[in-house]
Amino acid sequence: MKHTALAFVLASALAAPALAQEAAKPAAAKPGETAQPTTAAPAPDAKPADKPAAAKAPEAKDAAKPGKKGAKAKSGDPVQLANPAAPAEPAKPLTREEAVKRADAFFNASPVMTADFVQIGGDGIRSEGKLHVQRAGRVRFEYAQPATMEVVADGAQVAVRDRKLNTQDLYFITQTPLKFLMKEKIDLEKDVTVQDVLSDDNGVTIVIEDKATFGGTSHLRLIFDPKTFKLKQWQVKDPQGYETLITLFNIDQTKTPDPALFKINK
Repeated sequence: MKHTALAFVLASALAAPALAQEAAKPAAAKPGETAQPTTAAPAPDAKPADKPAAAKAPEAKDAAKPGKKGAKAKSGDPVQLANPAAPAEPAKPLTREEAVKRADAFFNASPVMTADFVQIGGDGIRSEGKLHVQRAGRVRFEYAQPATMEVVADGAQVAVRDRKLNTQDLYFITQTPLKFLMKEKIDLEKDVTVQDVLSDDNGVTIVIEDKATFGGTSHLRLIFDPKTFKLKQWQVKDPQGYETLITLFNIDQTKTPDPALFKINK
């Protein structure tokens, strides 16, 4: 449980700058519904042109043929649009350099945050609680009942507490993936190893490796919204193999947390 809580904390700190909710998606078309073709109704008093008129204007006959420039639709035929809208082009995938640069900009946008979090562990257990962040170095995770865990970072150390057992384990920030987030300014390329950048319509994922964490190497996947580039989710796999998925809600990037929240009782 101790390692699981620590894995969650190390991953959750990645949201320090903030997470916005996903941009609204356009409403989907109703199943089976198709656009009905528009037809041109014949004029109510239209009369067939007499033969002399047709002889004098042969061009009119050609113009009425489908596919000819200036052709008019016959009754019952779909009206052809003069300028049909071109299909939207797919978003151009970001390069590694562009993705990392935008991630740094997002992380450095705000040093404070409060949010509600939801955690899903590798065992499928769902937990939730409140997250408080103030850089550099101060983070607090308060798990809602029935969980008894609490995690606090004061800028130098990370304490993993069990409220029920009244125990506390301390770790140096330099032993955790939190260390690069504790800086006033974050630079992913310098602070950790960026292994890969994946981009599709669902999001932009930056894969990170940190070999200097407690117990070995940790791997993290940061998932950003492809349009706004705000952090949506992230997943961490710690050296013990525990995987944790985290999502944030109700973000507030303007309120400075109470400094007492980050105090570690030793």
